[in-house]
Amino acid sequence: MSAASVTSVIMVSYHTGPVLFEAVTSVLNQSAPVELCLVDNGNPPEVVLRLQAMAAVDSRIRFITGYGNVGFSRACNLGARAATGDHLLFLNPDSKLESDALMRLHKHASVLSRPFMIGARLLDEQGKDQRGCRRALLTPKTALIEALHLGFLFPKERLNFNHEPLPAQLTPIPAISGAFMFLPRDDFWTIGGFDEEYFLHVEDLDLCFAFRKAGGEIYFAPDIIVTHIGGTSHATTAFIEKNKARGFVRYFHKNFADYPVLLILLLNAAVWLRMRLKLMMVRDNK
Repeated sequence: MSAASVTSVIMVSYHTGPVLFEAVTSVLNQSAPVELCLVDNGNPPEVVLRLQAMAAVDSRIRFITGYGNVGFSRACNLGARAATGDHLLFLNPDSKLESDALMRLHKHASVLSRPFMIGARLLDEQGKDQRGCRRALLTPKTALIEALHLGFLFPKERLNFNHEPLPAQLTPIPAISGAFMFLPRDDFWTIGGFDEEYFLHVEDLDLCFAFRKAGGEIYFAPDIIVTHIGGTSHATTAFIEKNKARGFVRYFHKNFADYPVLLILLLNAAVWLRMRLKLMMVRDNK
């Protein structure tokens, strides 16, 4: 089996829970050649031992551990560096693939010009479309519309497209979710991989921004359906929201430095205010 025929699935796990093994099984049961680069960002000892045992008997598993929780972006890059396939699929550890998902991806890839990236249709356990799989590029305008809940006034400027009709075929899209990103390995490294200054959240939007800026095209594949459980990690709401806020602040400073300073400061204030309100709501509901 040549490296060129193999898709390297990059999966980062942090206290994912039992669904991790369902996700791993769905990867290993693919009808197309695959390897799994599984990065342990922090799991209970019994989970680590089980994963090590699986890797010992299945040469398709590359288990990367011992670094601690280095953040999602850095862990994704660690997995990508260990990959041998010519295509990468970044897949959340709480996501389950249909058995022909990789075969369908390569069929789409065969008619596309590089550089390209493909996202899938992400469904929750109830079969509802999740927000992030079809997105606009994050800009100061789309961020303010989302933060101030003004989507009813600007329906064409929404960040997420999950309420719009599902396209019938492979369709160009401005941005996709980091829960499922398929692209040629060389195209990933041409833009330097994920920005490791992002610890958790917003790194996928940043990658999409950089990819399109470098001339890449991003596509949404409605025929590739992934069950994405979501919310399985033991990370606290405070930890998640603080890192999400830091990610948004970095994103705007990095990608929109030529915008008026006052606008960027307003965005920063809105981001931190949103975080505080979210944490207050969580405390009030306890």
